[in-house]
Amino acid sequence: MMQTPLLKVGMDALPVFCPNPQMPHWSSHPRVFIDVSHGEASCPYCGTRYALDHHATVTSDTTSV
Repeated sequence: MMQTPLLKVGMDALPVFCPNPQMPHWSSHPRVFIDVSHGEASCPYCGTRYALDHHATVTSDTTSV
């Protein structure tokens, strides 16, 4: 069985969504947002796996604008 690709994303790529901009247009599916705040998550449509870069951390912003 072929394993789906793992794409590491940094804080600058948040929020993560699939299909991502690098995917070919012909393989499009409805856009879904992927929650990578707990490490790794996969797209329910195509199975592409996304992981937060291990050098990046997710923090919660509690300040109001």
